[in-house]
Amino acid sequence: MSDLLAHVESVWQNVVPVLPGFTVEVLPTIDSTNSELMRRARAGLMEPVLLVAEEQTAGRGRVGKAWHSRRGQSLTFSLALPMAPVSWSGLSLAVGVSLANSLHPDVRLKWPNDLWLHERKLGGILVETASTGEAPHGARMVVIGVGLNVARPDAEAVARLSDAHGALPTMAPAGLAEILVGVTAGEVLARVAPALAQDLQGFESQGFAAFGQRFAQRDALQGRSVQLSDGTRGTACGVGEDGALRVLTEQGMRNITSAEVSVRPC
Repeated sequence: MSDLLAHVESVWQNVVPVLPGFTVEVLPTIDSTNSELMRRARAGLMEPVLLVAEEQTAGRGRVGKAWHSRRGQSLTFSLALPMAPVSWSGLSLAVGVSLANSLHPDVRLKWPNDLWLHERKLGGILVETASTGEAPHGARMVVIGVGLNVARPDAEAVARLSDAHGALPTMAPAGLAEILVGVTAGEVLARVAPALAQDLQGFESQGFAAFGQRFAQRDALQGRSVQLSDGTRGTACGVGEDGALRVLTEQGMRNITSAEVSVRPC
């Protein structure tokens, strides 16, 4: 039995009271857990499901970036469930808060969807929604994809992490094993999945406001000089009530949404 399969029962037992009808699936390999659950959502899947892959061959990140997944060296999963929050703003930040709180005090959050460890990327979040026309009370199926490095990726893996323009990461990614020696992908899944399910219910009822203070405590960009994708430089000043990044520029304060820019410390 694989390490992931060994933890499926405990994950299911801890999540199903929060998400009735919840199921867990573990696949040896797949193109992308997010892609698969989006396909199912468009076909009318309505029940909450956690899909975990031992290995992904075409994992996806934000703005065209690839996410490398290697058996036993990383944890890649997607959670699909119907949601009808008052506002969707800040959902990826709330997911990041939940994951970081479950993982380790040293994990920080780089707006809008990266987890950092010691100034290096530890993981990423990809949120997608699908409207099937069958969801109750105006809900949409949301698919939340998570990729976490368990072991620190080797040089070959890093070389595959180029983005859509062929650019490589400026620093080698981090791995959870650096701070949680001997931890396995299955153990990480058991750490994060139950809390994530519960926090998503909190987001649905309260929005990002319920996560703002916790995000601020882990904000990796707070007070740092940043450069926006349009070349504008400024100082990161936390996030607003809607999860927008606040950047103080020479022209004044700007509220940045994830759809507008990418942000890098400079």
